Amino acid sequence: MSYGTELPIPCRIAGTLSHRLCQKISEDESIHYEMVNATLLNEFLKAHHQIQELEVSNAQQQKQIDVLTAALQKVSAQLEMSKAAPQTVLNNR
Repeated sequence: MSYGTELPIPCRIAGTLSHRLCQKISEDESIHYEMVNATLLNEFLKAHHQIQELEVSNAQQQKQIDVLTAALQKVSAQLEMSKAAPQTVLNNR
């Protein structure tokens, strides 16, 4: 199966995912669908793994944000309480 300079459908459709594969293959070589599909699957799995890592990182950061927000709200409430409570000074002279 030789396509010459014409890229097969997976290379044209997949675009950036198969871009690296299509760059590696010279114009004289034939591109086999199995190789393209395997490479696309591998690239997809790498991207999927990266997305999963980012989601975990995002969840950890969100937990930290929630903890910091709660602490800030607590400090803000304490500050409001100290401002609201009138302070009297006893002068025992």
